[in-house]
Amino acid sequence: MTTPALLPLSGRRIPTLSPGASSFPHHRATLRLSEKFILLLILSAFITLCFGAFFFLPDNSKHKRFDLGLEDVLIPHIDSPKGGKHAAGQVVIHGQGGHDDLRDKIRADHERALQEAKEKLRKSREELQAEIQTEKSKVVEDLKKKDTGPKPLPPVPMPQVVGVSDGEPPEPDVKEKRDKIREMMKHAWDSYRQYGWGHNELKPLAKKGHSTNIFGNSQMGATIVDALDTLYIMGLHEEFKDGQEWIEQNLDFGVNAEVSVFEVNIRFIGGLLAAYYLSGQEVFKLKAVQLAEKLLPAFNTPTGIPWAMVNLKSGVGRNWGWASAGSSILAEFGTLHMEFVHLTYLTGNPVMHIRKLLAKMDRPNGLYPNYLNPRTGRWGQHHTSVGGLGDSFYEYLLKAWLMSDKTDTEARKTYDDAIEAIERHLIRKSNGGLTFIGEWKNGHLERKMGHLTCFAGGMFALGADGSPDDKAGHYLQLGAEIAHTCHESYDRTVLKLGPEAFKFDSGLEAVAVRQNEKYYILRPEVIETYWYMWRFTHDPKYRQWGWEAAQAIDKYCRVSGGFSGVKDVYSSNPTYDDVQQSFFLAETLKYLYLLFSSDNLIPLENWVFNTEAHPLPDRAPIRRLD
Repeated sequence: MTTPALLPLSGRRIPTLSPGASSFPHHRATLRLSEKFILLLILSAFITLCFGAFFFLPDNSKHKRFDLGLEDVLIPHIDSPKGGKHAAGQVVIHGQGGHDDLRDKIRADHERALQEAKEKLRKSREELQAEIQTEKSKVVEDLKKKDTGPKPLPPVPMPQVVGVSDGEPPEPDVKEKRDKIREMMKHAWDSYRQYGWGHNELKPLAKKGHSTNIFGNSQMGATIVDALDTLYIMGLHEEFKDGQEWIEQNLDFGVNAEVSVFEVNIRFIGGLLAAYYLSGQEVFKLKAVQLAEKLLPAFNTPTGIPWAMVNLKSGVGRNWGWASAGSSILAEFGTLHMEFVHLTYLTGNPVMHIRKLLAKMDRPNGLYPNYLNPRTGRWGQHHTSVGGLGDSFYEYLLKAWLMSDKTDTEARKTYDDAIEAIERHLIRKSNGGLTFIGEWKNGHLERKMGHLTCFAGGMFALGADGSPDDKAGHYLQLGAEIAHTCHESYDRTVLKLGPEAFKFDSGLEAVAVRQNEKYYILRPEVIETYWYMWRFTHDPKYRQWGWEAAQAIDKYCRVSGGFSGVKDVYSSNPTYDDVQQSFFLAETLKYLYLLFSSDNLIPLENWVFNTEAHPLPDRAPIRRLD
């Protein structure tokens, strides 16, 4: 349907006059009053047309996503009951054939808006101004209604939690080591409290706040949220209370900030949920739910695979510019399940089912590439890694099974199949007998392993029980071999701290070659594997290796204003990167503290750690919505 075009004022040509020349006699220099009124009326009508169309367009917020034949990717499909009625509070998702209905509705809304705009053109100026004022008042009232606060959450029983405190070891020398780790945590926290309070992270040399683009350069107190459960587990309750008060008074998710969905999920939502379960304080649950609602627009893609980044205020999402062909990243969209399952339990809203899309897709050699296009649902560049870009996807398959009290057999089978393909195509032994996990790139195995990949030793040990074909002993041994390789990457440096990545070719083994791979940024993955291996074997070498790492961190990374990463672990005079990462408090120090605690502190029979080391109860009465 077309409408007569209005010629804009800027499109009318008016002859220019030379300076000092008189006007042509057949041109008037001014307009009559009646002509001015007509121009004003036309301008008012044009504004009203735009304004009216804005109000009569369909509300896009009612359509969470378009279901393009990929049911249950984001939210399980809900069939419409007879008569088209739905129970109160039930979410209605467009099913097959819903696109034509939606298109017809949009067309009808547009035609109605245009017809009403035509009618407005025939009204007087006073009537138009009155209607505009009415619409403005309606907008203000609607905004007031929306700002009344969050809806109350349904009452749910608090899961019974055990082993959230104490854990003092009986051996005096082990207790002494644990006390040292606690002192290191105090130094890191007190430095942040003094120099970077409210900022996301700390620059311990400059003694000021620090932030990165994963937090949108906004002051969201990432270190506070990330460190809360570590403080609680260590019995630092005054520090925990300070963090809780800051969150109650200052943590605001309505900021105009573009954040990483993955990082905010594992650090903020994971951290808030863990703090809630450990302490029972409702504020943490409420904040976690509020933040999750801010992340949901990231899932408004044709496939339901989320964008990597989302603006917390506008809801606009996008992917990293460096990702393959605008793809989403496997480790990012595959590391959401644990936190959102717990949100499902706390809110009653359905969980995501990204696995259903992945199950339909072909996998080269049984491997999952690191890139997936959220528009087309197709793989990007064929690059597979158990380190960066892929790591926590596999971890969450296993932990989804554990968290479901081992009832989510689909997750377990997917994990077992993936690990079998990884062992067949990526795991090799070096000439010196070191077991490593390489990276598959376009049909070629790159004999390089990253620090991030070292978490896999703990994963293999954690997943050993329940392995098919009685392979539990095999996977526990594989975990031990990975732990040994990663320890060698530490032991072969000057500082006894591991590099970011290390090679296994050209006669070099477990050693970094490139300068940009020789840094250590306080990462936890090697110590994480030591802790898991200790819990499952109680081999004293894991505590010995963990203590070596703790001493090296305290000697070479500690500065007066906190702890800093170092740029070259092979240099006896290293330079600092001047960043105290939030995960240092959330993961590295927590795993070290647990390594020197008794097994009844956060027992693995009752807790599952998210990839940021935030413990979540594994037997919460969570409803599965498959």
